Amino acid sequence: MPASDLVRVHALVMGRVQGVGFRFTTVDAARRLGVKGWVRNCADGSVEALLEGERAAVEALVRFLHRGPPGAFVQDVSLHYEAPKGEEEPFHARH
Repeated sequence: MPASDLVRVHALVMGRVQGVGFRFTTVDAARRLGVKGWVRNCADGSVEALLEGERAAVEALVRFLHRGPPGAFVQDVSLHYEAPKGEEEPFHARH
């Protein structure tokens, strides 16, 4: 696939996003979409994620981050686009 079709996004999700299965549903959605990267809880109560893959798949996962799983209340999502680096690991939850 052409490099221009790959995108890398660093996301920070704020709101009620811990203790509601946010990381695990994000892993499931990312793997279904073929997105590489990771997701983790932060000490301040937010959730941080690094997404890399085909533009359409990453955009679909970003849409998921804006709503989250049932029980989540997403107040804000901060996105920072970076140059793709060729993430090789399957999407996973970090601790």
